[in-house]
Amino acid sequence: MASSTAQRVCVVGAGAAGLEAVRVFRDAGHEVVAYERGDRAGGHWHTDYEALHLITPRDVSCFDGVPMPSSYPLFPSREQVVAYLDAFAADHGLLEHVRLGTEVTAVTSPDDGVSGWDVTTDGGTERFDAVVVANGHHWDPRLPAVAEGFTGRSLHSSQYRSVADVEGRRVLVVGAGNSGCDLAVDAANARLDVSIAMRHGQVFQPKTFFGRGRNQLPFLAKLPPWAAERVQRALVRVSVGTHADYPGLQPPVTRNLNEQLPVVNDLLLYWLQHGRITARTGVVGAHDRTVDFADGTSAEFDTVLWATGFRVSLPFLAPDQLTWSGGAPLRVGGMVVPVGTSRLYTVGLASPRGAQFPVFSAQSALAVRLLGLEGRTDRPLAELLLAAGAPTDQVDVLRPLWTQQMARATAVLDAVRPASPARTAQEVPR
Repeated sequence: MASSTAQRVCVVGAGAAGLEAVRVFRDAGHEVVAYERGDRAGGHWHTDYEALHLITPRDVSCFDGVPMPSSYPLFPSREQVVAYLDAFAADHGLLEHVRLGTEVTAVTSPDDGVSGWDVTTDGGTERFDAVVVANGHHWDPRLPAVAEGFTGRSLHSSQYRSVADVEGRRVLVVGAGNSGCDLAVDAANARLDVSIAMRHGQVFQPKTFFGRGRNQLPFLAKLPPWAAERVQRALVRVSVGTHADYPGLQPPVTRNLNEQLPVVNDLLLYWLQHGRITARTGVVGAHDRTVDFADGTSAEFDTVLWATGFRVSLPFLAPDQLTWSGGAPLRVGGMVVPVGTSRLYTVGLASPRGAQFPVFSAQSALAVRLLGLEGRTDRPLAELLLAAGAPTDQVDVLRPLWTQQMARATAVLDAVRPASPARTAQEVPR
Protein backbone atom coordinates (compact mmCIF):
# COMPACT_ATOMS: atom_id res chain seq x y z
CA MET A 1 0.00 0.00 0.00
CA ALA A 2 1.42 3.40 -0.99
CA SER A 3 2.13 5.92 1.74
CA SER A 4 0.20 9.17 1.75
CA THR A 5 3.42 11.00 2.57
CA ALA A 6 6.57 9.89 0.78
CA GLN A 7 9.65 10.06 2.98
CA ARG A 8 13.33 9.63 2.26
CA VAL A 9 14.61 6.37 3.74
CA CYS A 10 18.16 5.06 4.00
CA VAL A 11 18.79 1.32 4.22
CA VAL A 12 22.21 0.30 5.52
CA GLY A 13 23.19 -2.93 3.83
CA ALA A 14 21.87 -4.79 0.78
CA GLY A 15 21.95 -8.37 1.95
CA ALA A 16 18.74 -10.35 2.13
CA ALA A 17 17.31 -8.16 4.91
CA GLY A 18 18.32 -4.94 3.19
CA LEU A 19 16.88 -5.96 -0.16
CA GLU A 20 13.52 -6.80 1.41
CA ALA A 21 13.52 -3.51 3.31
CA VAL A 22 14.13 -1.67 0.03
CA ARG A 23 11.23 -3.48 -1.63
CA VAL A 24 8.76 -2.95 1.20
CA PHE A 25 9.56 0.74 1.74
CA ARG A 26 9.70 1.44 -2.00
CA ASP A 27 6.36 -0.28 -2.54
CA ALA A 28 4.90 1.84 0.28
CA GLY A 29 5.72 4.93 -1.76
CA HIS A 30 8.93 6.07 -0.07
CA GLU A 31 12.14 7.24 -1.70
CA VAL A 32 14.71 4.61 -0.76
CA VAL A 33 18.48 4.58 -1.01
CA ALA A 34 20.45 1.54 0.14
CA TYR A 35 24.18 1.60 0.76
CA GLU A 36 26.14 -1.64 0.37
CA ARG A 37 29.87 -1.67 1.07
CA GLY A 38 30.42 -4.79 -1.02
CA ASP A 39 30.41 -5.04 -4.81
CA ARG A 40 27.19 -7.06 -5.03
CA ALA A 41 23.88 -7.39 -3.25
CA GLY A 42 22.97 -10.53 -1.34
CA GLY A 43 25.29 -10.38 1.65
CA HIS A 44 26.93 -13.39 3.27
CA TRP A 45 25.15 -15.89 1.04
CA HIS A 46 27.82 -15.30 -1.59
CA THR A 47 30.62 -16.37 0.74
CA ASP A 48 29.10 -18.98 3.06
CA TYR A 49 30.55 -22.51 3.06
CA GLU A 50 29.83 -24.47 -0.08
CA ALA A 51 28.03 -27.36 1.65
CA LEU A 52 25.38 -25.07 3.11
CA HIS A 53 21.73 -25.98 2.62
CA LEU A 54 18.73 -24.38 4.27
CA ILE A 55 17.46 -26.23 7.33
CA THR A 56 13.95 -24.91 6.65
CA PRO A 57 11.82 -26.13 3.73
CA ARG A 58 11.75 -24.22 0.47
CA ASP A 59 8.10 -23.19 0.59
CA VAL A 60 8.35 -21.45 3.98
CA SER A 61 11.78 -19.89 3.43
CA CYS A 62 10.89 -17.10 1.01
CA PHE A 63 10.05 -13.42 1.21
CA ASP A 64 6.38 -12.53 1.55
CA GLY A 65 4.65 -13.14 -1.79
CA VAL A 66 7.83 -14.26 -3.59
CA PRO A 67 8.01 -18.07 -3.56
CA MET A 68 11.19 -19.92 -4.35
CA PRO A 69 11.10 -21.84 -7.67
CA SER A 70 9.17 -25.11 -7.47
CA SER A 71 12.13 -26.76 -9.20
CA TYR A 72 14.20 -26.23 -6.06
CA PRO A 73 14.58 -29.23 -3.73
CA LEU A 74 12.94 -29.35 -0.32
CA PHE A 75 16.08 -27.87 1.25
CA PRO A 76 17.73 -25.48 -1.24
CA SER A 77 21.50 -25.10 -1.48
CA ARG A 78 23.48 -21.93 -0.91
CA GLU A 79 23.88 -21.49 -4.66
CA GLN A 80 20.12 -21.73 -5.15
CA VAL A 81 19.49 -19.15 -2.42
CA VAL A 82 21.95 -16.80 -4.15
CA ALA A 83 20.10 -17.33 -7.45
CA TYR A 84 16.80 -16.60 -5.68
CA LEU A 85 18.18 -13.36 -4.22
CA ASP A 86 19.64 -12.29 -7.56
CA ALA A 87 16.33 -12.91 -9.31
CA PHE A 88 14.43 -11.19 -6.48
CA ALA A 89 16.55 -8.04 -6.83
CA ALA A 90 16.33 -8.02 -10.62
CA ASP A 91 12.62 -8.84 -10.97
CA HIS A 92 11.61 -6.18 -8.44
CA GLY A 93 13.94 -3.47 -9.73
CA LEU A 94 15.75 -3.15 -6.42
CA LEU A 95 19.30 -2.63 -7.64
CA GLU A 96 18.47 0.82 -8.97
CA HIS A 97 18.03 1.84 -5.34
CA VAL A 98 21.32 0.27 -4.20
CA ARG A 99 24.67 2.07 -4.22
CA LEU A 100 27.26 -0.68 -4.30
CA GLY A 101 30.80 -0.21 -3.03
CA THR A 102 29.63 2.49 -0.64
CA GLU A 103 30.29 2.10 3.07
CA VAL A 104 28.28 3.96 5.69
CA THR A 105 30.71 5.45 8.21
CA ALA A 106 28.35 7.47 10.41
CA VAL A 107 24.64 7.80 11.16
CA THR A 108 23.98 10.81 13.39
CA SER A 109 21.15 12.97 14.67
CA PRO A 110 21.10 15.89 17.11
CA ASP A 111 17.83 14.71 18.67
CA ASP A 112 17.86 10.89 18.49
CA GLY A 113 16.14 10.90 15.13
CA VAL A 114 13.16 13.16 15.79
CA SER A 115 14.29 15.47 12.99
CA GLY A 116 15.76 12.67 10.88
CA TRP A 117 19.27 11.33 10.38
CA ASP A 118 22.45 12.40 8.62
CA VAL A 119 24.09 9.46 6.86
CA THR A 120 27.77 9.79 6.00
CA THR A 121 29.52 7.56 3.48
CA ASP A 122 32.84 7.78 1.72
CA GLY A 123 30.96 9.84 -0.85
CA GLY A 124 29.65 12.52 1.52
CA THR A 125 26.70 13.15 3.85
CA GLU A 126 23.00 12.98 2.98
CA ARG A 127 19.88 13.73 4.99
CA PHE A 128 17.13 11.13 5.48
CA ASP A 129 13.79 11.07 7.24
CA ALA A 130 14.47 7.54 8.51
CA VAL A 131 17.18 4.88 8.60
CA VAL A 132 16.78 1.12 8.43
CA VAL A 133 19.76 -0.75 9.85
CA ALA A 134 20.11 -3.98 7.88
CA ASN A 135 23.86 -4.57 7.92
CA GLY A 136 23.45 -8.07 9.33
CA HIS A 137 25.00 -9.84 12.28
CA HIS A 138 26.98 -12.56 10.50
CA TRP A 139 30.07 -10.62 9.50
CA ASP A 140 32.08 -9.78 12.66
CA PRO A 141 33.49 -13.13 13.90
CA ARG A 142 33.59 -13.88 17.61
CA LEU A 143 36.57 -15.97 18.68
CA PRO A 144 37.21 -17.22 22.21
CA ALA A 145 40.44 -16.17 23.90
CA VAL A 146 41.73 -19.75 23.85
CA ALA A 147 41.93 -19.59 20.06
CA GLU A 148 45.13 -17.55 20.33
CA GLY A 149 46.97 -20.49 21.85
CA PHE A 150 46.46 -22.86 18.92
CA THR A 151 49.33 -22.75 16.41
CA GLY A 152 47.92 -25.02 13.71
CA ARG A 153 45.49 -23.99 10.99
CA SER A 154 42.79 -21.88 12.69
CA LEU A 155 39.69 -20.61 10.89
CA HIS A 156 36.44 -19.06 11.99
CA SER A 157 33.41 -20.65 10.35
CA SER A 158 32.91 -17.47 8.29
CA GLN A 159 36.33 -18.07 6.66
CA TYR A 160 35.63 -21.70 5.80
CA ARG A 161 34.47 -22.54 2.27
CA SER A 162 35.25 -26.24 1.86
CA VAL A 163 37.60 -28.98 3.02
CA ALA A 164 40.19 -27.46 0.69
CA ASP A 165 40.71 -24.92 3.51
CA VAL A 166 41.72 -27.67 5.93
CA GLU A 167 45.33 -28.59 6.60
CA GLY A 168 46.17 -32.12 7.75
CA ARG A 169 43.70 -34.84 8.67
CA ARG A 170 42.92 -34.08 12.33
CA VAL A 171 40.10 -31.54 12.45
CA LEU A 172 38.33 -30.07 15.48
CA VAL A 173 35.11 -28.10 15.11
CA VAL A 174 34.36 -25.94 18.14
CA GLY A 175 30.65 -25.28 18.53
CA ALA A 176 27.66 -27.51 17.84
CA GLY A 177 25.17 -25.04 16.45
CA ASN A 178 23.81 -25.53 12.95
CA SER A 179 26.96 -24.22 11.24
CA GLY A 180 29.29 -26.22 13.47
CA CYS A 181 27.40 -29.42 12.72
CA ASP A 182 27.51 -28.69 8.98
CA LEU A 183 31.27 -28.14 9.06
CA ALA A 184 31.87 -31.33 11.04
CA VAL A 185 29.75 -33.33 8.59
CA ASP A 186 31.50 -31.73 5.61
CA ALA A 187 34.90 -32.80 6.97
CA ALA A 188 33.61 -36.28 7.82
CA ASN A 189 32.29 -36.71 4.28
CA ALA A 190 35.85 -36.05 3.10
CA ARG A 191 37.04 -38.94 5.31
CA LEU A 192 38.96 -36.68 7.67
CA ASP A 193 39.45 -37.46 11.37
CA VAL A 194 36.85 -35.13 12.92
CA SER A 195 36.00 -34.10 16.46
CA ILE A 196 33.31 -31.66 17.54
CA ALA A 197 33.48 -29.83 20.87
CA MET A 198 30.30 -28.78 22.63
CA ARG A 199 29.94 -27.10 26.00
CA HIS A 200 26.68 -28.85 26.87
CA GLY A 201 24.23 -31.38 25.57
CA GLN A 202 21.67 -30.55 22.93
CA VAL A 203 18.67 -32.19 21.32
CA PHE A 204 19.63 -32.74 17.68
CA GLN A 205 16.57 -32.70 15.48
CA PRO A 206 16.06 -34.37 12.07
CA LYS A 207 15.15 -32.20 9.11
CA THR A 208 12.06 -34.23 8.25
CA PHE A 209 9.31 -36.34 9.78
CA PHE A 210 7.58 -38.76 7.41
CA GLY A 211 9.36 -37.10 4.48
CA ARG A 212 8.09 -33.61 5.31
CA GLY A 213 9.85 -30.64 6.87
CA ARG A 214 9.76 -31.02 10.64
CA ASN A 215 7.42 -28.01 11.05
CA GLN A 216 5.23 -28.82 8.05
CA LEU A 217 3.09 -31.58 9.47
CA PRO A 218 -0.51 -30.31 9.09
CA PHE A 219 -1.75 -31.68 12.40
CA LEU A 220 0.94 -29.81 14.37
CA ALA A 221 -0.47 -26.45 13.27
CA LYS A 222 -3.82 -27.38 14.82
CA LEU A 223 -2.34 -27.96 18.26
CA PRO A 224 -1.60 -25.38 20.97
CA PRO A 225 2.16 -24.65 21.22
CA TRP A 226 2.70 -26.78 24.32
CA ALA A 227 1.00 -29.78 22.76
CA ALA A 228 2.81 -29.35 19.44
CA GLU A 229 6.11 -29.33 21.33
CA ARG A 230 5.24 -32.55 23.13
CA VAL A 231 4.39 -34.26 19.84
CA GLN A 232 7.55 -32.98 18.14
CA ARG A 233 9.62 -34.09 21.11
CA ALA A 234 8.18 -37.58 20.83
CA LEU A 235 8.78 -37.64 17.06
CA VAL A 236 12.42 -36.64 17.59
CA ARG A 237 12.90 -39.46 20.05
CA VAL A 238 11.26 -42.00 17.76
CA SER A 239 13.30 -40.76 14.78
CA VAL A 240 16.80 -40.43 16.26
CA GLY A 241 16.67 -41.80 19.81
CA THR A 242 18.41 -39.98 22.67
CA HIS A 243 21.92 -38.77 23.44
CA ALA A 244 22.69 -42.16 24.99
CA ASP A 245 22.49 -43.74 21.52
CA TYR A 246 25.45 -41.69 20.26
CA PRO A 247 29.01 -42.07 21.61
CA GLY A 248 30.22 -39.11 23.64
CA LEU A 249 27.09 -36.94 23.51
CA GLN A 250 26.23 -35.19 26.76
CA PRO A 251 22.69 -35.18 28.17
CA PRO A 252 20.74 -32.14 26.89
CA VAL A 253 20.17 -29.31 29.33
CA THR A 254 16.47 -29.74 28.59
CA ARG A 255 14.44 -31.93 26.28
CA ASN A 256 11.79 -29.24 25.83
CA LEU A 257 12.19 -28.03 22.26
CA ASN A 258 10.60 -24.67 23.12
CA GLU A 259 13.32 -24.00 25.69
CA GLN A 260 16.38 -24.44 23.46
CA LEU A 261 17.54 -23.09 20.14
CA PRO A 262 16.97 -25.83 17.57
CA VAL A 263 19.94 -27.59 16.01
CA VAL A 264 18.75 -29.48 12.96
CA ASN A 265 21.25 -32.05 11.72
CA ASP A 266 20.80 -35.80 11.69
CA LEU A 267 23.94 -36.37 9.58
CA LEU A 268 26.05 -35.47 12.61
CA LEU A 269 24.35 -38.30 14.47
CA TYR A 270 24.91 -40.60 11.51
CA TRP A 271 28.66 -40.02 11.49
CA LEU A 272 28.92 -40.26 15.28
CA GLN A 273 27.57 -43.79 15.03
CA HIS A 274 29.98 -44.57 12.19
CA GLY A 275 32.96 -43.37 14.20
CA ARG A 276 33.88 -40.67 11.71
CA ILE A 277 33.06 -37.87 14.19
CA THR A 278 34.06 -37.87 17.85
CA ALA A 279 32.00 -35.85 20.33
CA ARG A 280 34.06 -33.96 22.91
CA THR A 281 33.31 -31.60 25.77
CA GLY A 282 33.93 -27.84 25.70
CA VAL A 283 37.36 -26.37 24.98
CA VAL A 284 39.14 -24.92 28.01
CA GLY A 285 42.63 -24.30 26.61
CA ALA A 286 44.98 -24.61 23.66
CA HIS A 287 48.77 -24.61 23.29
CA ASP A 288 50.76 -25.41 20.18
CA ARG A 289 48.58 -28.00 18.40
CA THR A 290 47.10 -29.44 21.58
CA VAL A 291 43.55 -28.62 22.69
CA ASP A 292 42.37 -29.22 26.26
CA PHE A 293 38.78 -30.18 27.01
CA ALA A 294 36.53 -29.67 30.02
CA ASP A 295 36.53 -33.38 30.91
CA GLY A 296 40.29 -33.29 31.46
CA THR A 297 41.27 -34.89 28.16
CA SER A 298 43.57 -33.40 25.51
CA ALA A 299 44.21 -34.12 21.85
CA GLU A 300 46.31 -32.81 18.98
CA PHE A 301 44.78 -31.32 15.84
CA ASP A 302 46.02 -29.94 12.55
CA THR A 303 43.06 -27.62 11.94
CA VAL A 304 40.53 -26.03 14.26
CA LEU A 305 37.30 -24.56 12.85
CA TRP A 306 35.72 -22.11 15.29
CA ALA A 307 31.94 -22.15 14.86
CA THR A 308 31.63 -19.73 17.76
CA GLY A 309 29.27 -17.13 16.38
CA PHE A 310 29.47 -13.44 15.65
CA ARG A 311 29.41 -10.10 17.42
CA VAL A 312 26.70 -7.55 16.73
CA SER A 313 28.52 -4.59 15.18
CA LEU A 314 27.01 -1.24 14.26
CA PRO A 315 30.21 0.80 13.74
CA PHE A 316 28.41 3.68 12.05
CA LEU A 317 26.37 4.49 15.19
CA ALA A 318 28.09 6.11 18.16
CA PRO A 319 28.04 3.77 21.20
CA ASP A 320 25.99 6.24 23.23
CA GLN A 321 23.40 6.59 20.46
CA LEU A 322 21.90 3.25 21.50
CA THR A 323 21.41 1.46 24.81
CA TRP A 324 23.56 -1.67 24.74
CA SER A 325 23.14 -4.79 26.84
CA GLY A 326 24.70 -8.20 26.43
CA GLY A 327 26.50 -7.18 23.26
CA ALA A 328 23.41 -5.93 21.40
CA PRO A 329 21.21 -2.82 21.41
CA LEU A 330 18.00 -3.00 23.42
CA ARG A 331 14.98 -3.09 21.14
CA VAL A 332 11.20 -3.21 21.40
CA GLY A 333 8.46 -3.95 18.90
CA GLY A 334 9.52 -7.33 17.55
CA MET A 335 13.17 -6.27 17.88
CA VAL A 336 12.65 -3.51 15.32
CA VAL A 337 12.86 -0.29 17.37
CA PRO A 338 16.00 0.59 19.36
CA VAL A 339 14.97 2.16 22.66
CA GLY A 340 15.42 5.91 22.96
CA THR A 341 15.35 6.58 19.21
CA SER A 342 12.91 7.77 16.58
CA ARG A 343 12.86 6.97 12.86
CA LEU A 344 15.53 4.30 13.32
CA TYR A 345 14.62 0.66 12.68
CA THR A 346 16.50 -2.63 12.63
CA VAL A 347 15.59 -5.34 10.15
CA GLY A 348 17.38 -8.65 10.49
CA LEU A 349 18.96 -7.92 13.88
CA ALA A 350 17.08 -10.92 15.17
CA SER A 351 17.24 -14.62 14.39
CA PRO A 352 13.98 -16.22 15.47
CA ARG A 353 14.82 -19.85 14.86
CA GLY A 354 13.32 -21.02 11.61
CA ALA A 355 13.12 -19.42 8.17
CA GLN A 356 14.70 -15.95 8.17
CA PHE A 357 13.42 -14.31 5.00
CA PRO A 358 9.81 -14.15 6.30
CA VAL A 359 11.18 -12.40 9.40
CA PHE A 360 12.71 -9.72 7.20
CA SER A 361 9.38 -9.24 5.43
CA ALA A 362 7.44 -8.91 8.69
CA GLN A 363 9.95 -6.55 10.30
CA SER A 364 10.09 -4.35 7.19
CA ALA A 365 6.28 -4.13 7.09
CA LEU A 366 6.19 -3.17 10.75
CA ALA A 367 8.88 -0.53 10.19
CA VAL A 368 6.86 1.01 7.35
CA ARG A 369 3.86 1.23 9.64
CA LEU A 370 5.97 2.81 12.38
CA LEU A 371 7.35 5.41 9.99
CA GLY A 372 3.80 6.42 9.09
CA LEU A 373 3.13 7.10 12.78
CA GLU A 374 6.33 8.97 13.64
CA GLY A 375 5.63 12.43 15.04
CA ARG A 376 1.90 11.77 15.23
CA THR A 377 1.58 10.33 18.73
CA ASP A 378 1.62 11.97 22.14
CA ARG A 379 4.59 9.84 23.20
CA PRO A 380 7.54 8.41 21.23
CA LEU A 381 6.75 5.12 19.55
CA ALA A 382 9.61 3.35 21.34
CA GLU A 383 7.94 4.35 24.61
CA LEU A 384 4.47 3.27 23.48
CA LEU A 385 5.81 -0.11 22.42
CA LEU A 386 6.95 -0.85 25.96
CA ALA A 387 3.34 -1.89 26.49
CA ALA A 388 4.06 -4.80 24.14
CA GLY A 389 6.92 -6.08 26.28
CA ALA A 390 10.19 -5.14 27.93
CA PRO A 391 13.19 -4.23 25.77
CA THR A 392 15.35 -7.18 24.74
CA ASP A 393 18.97 -7.58 23.74
CA GLN A 394 18.38 -11.01 22.22
CA VAL A 395 19.42 -11.88 18.70
CA ASP A 396 19.03 -15.66 18.63
CA VAL A 397 15.53 -16.19 19.97
CA LEU A 398 12.97 -18.94 19.95
CA ARG A 399 10.38 -18.43 17.22
CA PRO A 400 7.29 -18.50 19.46
CA LEU A 401 8.71 -15.70 21.63
CA TRP A 402 9.42 -13.45 18.65
CA THR A 403 6.02 -14.20 17.11
CA GLN A 404 4.41 -13.19 20.38
CA GLN A 405 6.42 -9.95 20.46
CA MET A 406 5.33 -9.05 16.93
CA ALA A 407 1.69 -9.78 17.73
CA ARG A 408 1.80 -7.60 20.84
CA ALA A 409 3.52 -4.77 18.95
CA THR A 410 0.83 -4.92 16.27
CA ALA A 411 -1.88 -4.77 18.92
CA VAL A 412 -0.28 -1.67 20.45
CA LEU A 413 -0.16 0.06 17.07
CA ASP A 414 -3.74 -0.95 16.31
CA ALA A 415 -4.79 1.00 19.40
CA VAL A 416 -2.90 4.17 18.42
CA ARG A 417 -5.02 7.10 17.29
CA PRO A 418 -2.70 9.45 15.37
CA ALA A 419 -3.05 13.08 16.43
CA SER A 420 -2.08 14.56 13.05
CA PRO A 421 -1.53 13.61 9.40
CA ALA A 422 1.66 11.81 8.40
CA ARG A 423 4.67 14.12 8.10
CA THR A 424 8.30 13.92 7.10
CA ALA A 425 10.96 14.48 9.73
CA GLN A 426 11.50 18.05 8.57
CA GLU A 427 7.79 18.81 9.08
CA VAL A 428 7.70 17.60 12.70
CA PRO A 429 7.80 20.46 15.26
CA ARG A 430 10.85 20.45 17.55
